[in-house]
Formats: sequence, structure tokens, C-alpha cells
Amino acid sequence: MRASPSRTSKPAVVQTASYPDRDDAASRSQPSGGPAPRAVKSPWADRVFSGLALGAALLTLSLLVGIILSLVAGAMPAIREYGLGFLVSREWDPVENKYGGLVMIYGTLMTSFIALLIAVPVSFGIALFLTELSPGWLKRPLGIAIELLAAVPSIVYGMWGLLVFGPILATYVQAPLQALLKGVPVLGSLVSGPPVGIGILCAGIILAIMIIPYIASVMRDVFEVTPPMLKESAYGLGATTWEVVSRIVLPYTKAGVVGGIMLGLGRALGETMAVTFVIGNFNQLNSLSMFEAANSITSALANEFAEAGEGLHQASLIYLGLVLFFITFVVLSLSKLLLSQLRKGEGKRS
Repeated sequence: MRASPSRTSKPAVVQTASYPDRDDAASRSQPSGGPAPRAVKSPWADRVFSGLALGAALLTLSLLVGIILSLVAGAMPAIREYGLGFLVSREWDPVENKYGGLVMIYGTLMTSFIALLIAVPVSFGIALFLTELSPGWLKRPLGIAIELLAAVPSIVYGMWGLLVFGPILATYVQAPLQALLKGVPVLGSLVSGPPVGIGILCAGIILAIMIIPYIASVMRDVFEVTPPMLKESAYGLGATTWEVVSRIVLPYTKAGVVGGIMLGLGRALGETMAVTFVIGNFNQLNSLSMFEAANSITSALANEFAEAGEGLHQASLIYLGLVLFFITFVVLSLSKLLLSQLRKGEGKRS
């Protein structure tokens, strides 16, 4: 009897559709023998974090709106009494209960202008020296020393300006300038008045010393962002250091330079204690001389707000704060507009 051949069972073959692109992507995305990928769902912590971030943004916006509304509400008696004429009136007499903000507005703008006029070229020279001309052993110590100037309290600058710099300015700058420009039609009027040291010019110079570290640090940082290949290529073609800076570095970093200047201007507009020490705190505008004692918005608020009674005096001081807020807002808006125009110009040239 013949034995029947044994039959072995073969496993069934299941044919599946192959997707080469998907298989290749999966093989590239995970290592061989690794766990199968799984869908990651957003945990509750992500939702909490998103809510907190949104809340922080809304809180900032609400604080800004609240500050504006509180300033407007506090200044409303003065706004009703004087209107926009407050901005062009030179009278500030708490005894007669008559107020005008022209002296403070002029002092704020003039001291900030003098500060920028001095600080911008000095800061540019510092940044240029640190990035292009300074030897390696001097670059770091000098950079740290400049940054440390920003850490000096403003009241120290004010005391130094009143006790040390003011007498030096009166003896060695104001008196010789008056003797040199005496009788000159326009320049002579700008240096008229008694050379006592304190005044608009002294406050502007002190502000310039205070904002130089901010502007110089920003300029140095943006100059270092310039690709070295661009500068080395220009040097290789025979360009001088000034040509490299003016034609390569500045066009590449002008947006950052403008931002640094606006940072310094905002610092100068809002400075209080140093200006209070050296501006003279005089609420009359007898001439446009830089040697005259004057007042600024911040120094007027620091000197008078604590003693101002309810009524027009307090409302006028709050009105000055609202004007300072508006000036800062306009400066920031103009800087943003200038930066956008610079970026558009870069896009057109490219």
C-alpha cells in the first residue's frame, strides 16, 4: 500500500497596495527598528500657555489704554479751561492760577535735540572704532566701560553736572563763546545771558553723556552683524575704512542705526532727575539762548506735582504728562514710518 504524499499548508499571501513615496518618507523619518509614529495631541498645558500669552498681550494693551484714559480724565479741567492754547502759552503762575506749557515743551524738545546732536556722532565714532579700528586687546575692556556708563544712576549724573560740570562749562565754554560771538546777529542771541553754568545747554550735554552708551551699544551690535565677506571684498578692492563703512556697513545696517537713535531719543525725552538738577527749573522763556535757565516737562512734574493742590494746577501738570506721552508716541510713530520706508527702499533696489 503506497503512502500518500504529505501535504503542507502554505500561508496565505495578502497583497497590499504599495506607495513608494510614503514608504520612503516613513523610512527616512524614523530609524530602523524604532517605534511606530503616533499622532501627538495638543495637551492641556499648551492650551493653558496660549491662554496666558493672550492674557499677557491683552493686559499690556489694557494698561496702555488705561494710562491714556487716566491722563485724559485728570487733565480734563485744564483742557476745558485752556484747550490747545495751553501748548503755546508761556505763562505759568500758580499764585494767579494761570498755566501754559510752552516753556516746559520747549525745554524738553531743545535739551533732547542738543543731546542727539552731540550723542549721535560720538556714538557713531565709538561704534566704528570698536568694530573696525580697535586692537583686539582694547575692544572688550572699552566696550564694557561704555556699557557700564548706562548703569550709572541718573541722579549721579545730575549731581556731577551741578557740582562739577556746570562751573567748568560756565568758565571755559560759556564765557569764551559769549566773547567770541558778541554782536553776531543770530549766534550771539543763542549764547546771551549770564554764564552761570546751569541751563538748557548744560542739561543737553548731560543728557548726551547719558544716552551715548545706549546708542553706541546698538550701533556696535548692528555693525557687527554685517557679513565679514562683504567688508573683506571691499577691502580687497582697495576701499578705505571710511568707504567700507559708508558704502557697505551703513547701507546694510541703517535700520538698526535708526532704531538705536530713536532709543536714545526716547531716553532723553523721559529723563527726569538729571535734568532737574542742571536745567535751572525756571518757568519763564525770556529768550532762545542756550545759556538761559528753563524747565522741562519731567522736571516740572518732579518739582511741583507733590505739592500741587486739586484744581487747575494739578490738572495742568497732568496735561503736561499727556503732552509728553503724545510727543513720545509721535516720535515712535515717525521712527516706525522711517524704518518701513528704508525697508521698502531696500526691496526696490534689490
